[in-house]
Amino acid sequence: MAKSRVLVVGGTGYIGKKLVKASLAEGHRTYILRRPEIGLDMDKMQILLEFKEQGAVLVEGSFSDHGSLVEAVKQVDVVICAMSGVHFRSHNLLMQLKLVDAIKQAGNIKRFLPSEFGMDPAQMTDAIEPGRVTFEEKMMVRKAIEEANIPHTYVIANCFAGYFVGNLSQMETLLPPNHKVVIYGDGNVKAVFMDENDVATYAIKSIDDPRTLNKTLYLKPPENILTQTQLVEKWENLTGKTLEKMSISKQHFLALMKGGIPLNYIQLNHNSNFIM
Repeated sequence: MAKSRVLVVGGTGYIGKKLVKASLAEGHRTYILRRPEIGLDMDKMQILLEFKEQGAVLVEGSFSDHGSLVEAVKQVDVVICAMSGVHFRSHNLLMQLKLVDAIKQAGNIKRFLPSEFGMDPAQMTDAIEPGRVTFEEKMMVRKAIEEANIPHTYVIANCFAGYFVGNLSQMETLLPPNHKVVIYGDGNVKAVFMDENDVATYAIKSIDDPRTLNKTLYLKPPENILTQTQLVEKWENLTGKTLEKMSISKQHFLALMKGGIPLNYIQLNHNSNFIM
């Protein structure tokens, strides 16, 4: 059976780049939506040109031009969206509603993977602001997809390793602590940590798998399920250095949030899982 043709929307972004690479590596004819909104962003243009050299096809389309989206969608079998839902970068999740309209009109898409890839929004009803907005908007997109009867797969990867492993899940930094580490709650609540390249590979493998049609795909390799304490212990074993532990309770954590939102709100919402 011929492999599906794949269109990646948001192919120059953090997870989008990995999805494009995974699609090409799996032998799919891979298209990337090239939006005029890219403007004079030389870094993104360079990424697109590099992908083109690797065999990707650049397709013009704009969210302000419905017809162009429809024409882009008609060229492929699968659409994967990786638009950002991160407030400290850009927040574009509801723009996917325009993509849903285009997919519905085109009528040829056999699978749509919307911009998910993190925590399951259906299970995050108690999330705190501003992350709560992200989960609510993802649910709005899901509702539109299902009402339009668009074949879909929701990929849930929980915690990206790039944001939560190297820094031992510390907020406002991506670097590991040198001397002290903050432990959330008792440090013994388990979480799933996924390498972003693995997330992309699993996502691409799901698009032609009938078992994932109209389902939520949870990525939970047993060896990737760790408590924060276990994560810190692994780092200490690797470095040969023991870190000073500072514990923060649920009540203290929530009280800190009232005084201002940390820069990395992704960690704010995910780290709350360690203390709930």
